[in-house]
Amino acid sequence: MKPEPAMGIPVADHPQPSAPPANMSRVPQNQVVFAQDFSTGLCDCCSDCSVCCLTLWCPCITFGRIAEIVDQGSSSCGLSGTLYCVLFALTGCQWIYSCTYRSKMKAIFGMRGDCCGDCCVHCCFEQCALCQEYRELQRRGYDPALGWHGNIGRANQSMTTPPSMASGMRREVELELSIE
Repeated sequence: MKPEPAMGIPVADHPQPSAPPANMSRVPQNQVVFAQDFSTGLCDCCSDCSVCCLTLWCPCITFGRIAEIVDQGSSSCGLSGTLYCVLFALTGCQWIYSCTYRSKMKAIFGMRGDCCGDCCVHCCFEQCALCQEYRELQRRGYDPALGWHGNIGRANQSMTTPPSMASGMRREVELELSIE
């Protein structure tokens, strides 16, 4: 019997997507995933200027897109984004809500970290944290702008679409007509 690695995190308790994007790596249940970090840094916001600008002026949209993917479609972008805005307007503590999704995402992908660190990052660097999470979903094969169902549809389409023929190539088919 092999001992589990010291840094391994079991993922059997986390739900797996029913049909992830084609290039999304799935971890079989009851297997151990080695802890990892985000694939981009917290301050790499300008590596994707469109996401950076969106998050700077409308963080509720970025958050809503992240929440829909992390919740695997059980919550919508609009609902999560609206709740984020309401929390911001009433309390200014929307970061508490958004840090829970950072923790969820890290647990699903087997990333190291703790709740306290996630709260500190979201409290002090809210927009940077949202940009980092958005980029991480993109690098793992999701397009957060499509939403959960759009990503599932894209994955299903790529699995069922036959390869197209190169231009200039034709397949000649002869039809035989029989007259009796």
